[in-house]
Amino acid sequence: MCGIVGFTGRREASPVLLEGLRRLEYRGYDSAGMVTSTGDDLHLRKKAGRLAELGKLVAAHPAPGRHGISHTRWATHGGATDRNAHPHLSANNDIAVVHNGVIENFATLKHQLRADGVVFRSDTDTEVLSHLISRYYQGDLLAAVTTALGLVKGTYGLAVIAKAEPGVVVGARLGSPLVIGIGPDGHYLASDASALAGFAEKVVYLGDRQVCHLDGTEYVIRNQDFDPVDVPVHDIARYLGDAERGDFPHFMLKEIYEQPETLANAMRGRFDADATAHFGGLNLGARQVRQVERVIMTACGTSYHAAMVGEYLFEELARVPVEVEYASEFRYRNPPVDRGTVVLALTQSGETADTLAALRESKRLGHTTLAICNTVGSTIAREADGGVYLRAGPEIGVASTKAFTSQVCVLTMLALYLGRTRHLSGAQGQRVIDDLRALPAAVRKALECHDQVKRVAAKYAAARNVLYLGRQYLYPVALEGALKLKEISYIHAEGYPAAEMKHGPIALVDENTPSVFLAPRGNVFDKVMSNMQEIKARGGPVIAVASAGDDEVPALADDVIPIPDVPEYLQPVVAAIPLQLLAYEIAVLCGCDVDKPRNLAKSVTVE
Repeated sequence: MCGIVGFTGRREASPVLLEGLRRLEYRGYDSAGMVTSTGDDLHLRKKAGRLAELGKLVAAHPAPGRHGISHTRWATHGGATDRNAHPHLSANNDIAVVHNGVIENFATLKHQLRADGVVFRSDTDTEVLSHLISRYYQGDLLAAVTTALGLVKGTYGLAVIAKAEPGVVVGARLGSPLVIGIGPDGHYLASDASALAGFAEKVVYLGDRQVCHLDGTEYVIRNQDFDPVDVPVHDIARYLGDAERGDFPHFMLKEIYEQPETLANAMRGRFDADATAHFGGLNLGARQVRQVERVIMTACGTSYHAAMVGEYLFEELARVPVEVEYASEFRYRNPPVDRGTVVLALTQSGETADTLAALRESKRLGHTTLAICNTVGSTIAREADGGVYLRAGPEIGVASTKAFTSQVCVLTMLALYLGRTRHLSGAQGQRVIDDLRALPAAVRKALECHDQVKRVAAKYAAARNVLYLGRQYLYPVALEGALKLKEISYIHAEGYPAAEMKHGPIALVDENTPSVFLAPRGNVFDKVMSNMQEIKARGGPVIAVASAGDDEVPALADDVIPIPDVPEYLQPVVAAIPLQLLAYEIAVLCGCDVDKPRNLAKSVTVE
């Protein structure tokens, strides 16, 4: 499940396809390919490995034509080989397909096609689509795609071309994003609008079970019954063109350093004179807020950790009970959910398959659904009853950094909004606003720990296991710090509530297993210091993230990383900074591909 780019228009297609795929590299992939058409033939080029390998192949053997489709693939069915790379051709080489998603009944379809004499040339589930579409093709590619998809179970974002229809690209979507780009030189198709920045001026987001027909001058969208559909046209988001590294060696480091700005953007224009927050797209008025009896937050990965912080925030500032659920589990459960419950989905991409399924199930049951999302026009952003955009700009590094801190910031503002409609006084509300407004400066100050982090990373880069320990608001940050280290350095790490360490994990402690303690001043500071004593008594190295100027922590810790003092409920944002930097610096020392870690994709749109 990775990137799709298609083009048809008045310029050579292959440079557009290669550049579009380059912009989607951050999603992760293990092979890349394209097919173009000159009307008399389909020109297929594909290669396992990085996009640069495909670029070399196309330079040596050009792919001519003014329309084509391309793809970057993460292996699901079949290994990362040239023959399993997309696009896939039909048996007589007249149809070419690229596909994101999973065809769940591919084995049955493959058996039926083999019985009809079809010889398969790959191990993928996608190849069945090329043969099915070819079977039903009678001069109308859109009709053939629609008919073939009627036999398919699973998810898909498709782009298809036919040798007999020069200039035509057909797309289809179910559970996997697809967007049409409208530009001065023609029409585009992509799995992410970021691939189209600088090419397209406007975009149209396809909905589930919609198909589209593009040529160089017009586009048509139809539903599964083949009826025309009117879909809103949007200006392409301005920030999509800003995804360049600048002077930074990696996108991840750039995005870590962008956090003072992204936090300010998340808050800009969202406070008012009533000492509360307001959100233009929340669609949840004060009367409805007072009727909220419970909030269920559902998310995956880093967004799940942000939601865990949100649980503390909502319960403290708004006195609303909160449950945090992994979306992958929540979607398959049948929990009793009261009428006064709001389901809040958190997602950076807005396309996470499990989170989208959880949101849809909640809507089906009649619950109010909200979303916190970074991607304008994404499926979750469009399908939720209301929500809040992060305004963090494109996050290219696979390991999320600025989206996490922006999610926590937005959750704090939401908790303030709920609290002010229920019990928080104006003075209390204004104090929260003042604290939030000071947060970007605090994060800027926290970034000054980078040199100290580099020294700590050099000392512990050879460790094979690392424990991350925190309490209360900082327990989710311990989980997030461990996840960051695992994601980009491939070092095993685990996060725990600091007090739980003695209920099992302490057995792992030895002189080669460092423990990272989150120990800024707060209500449970003395308890955390006691937990730190237990680690030191067993010979374990201690790295402490502590309040700047603290004189107790250095007496125990082997290494101290200072952060500025902020109120406890905002410590997760500030404490996340050194953990992000630590993971980054260790990954660099280990020689890892920081922005594109192995086996990971930026947007997980399959189960």
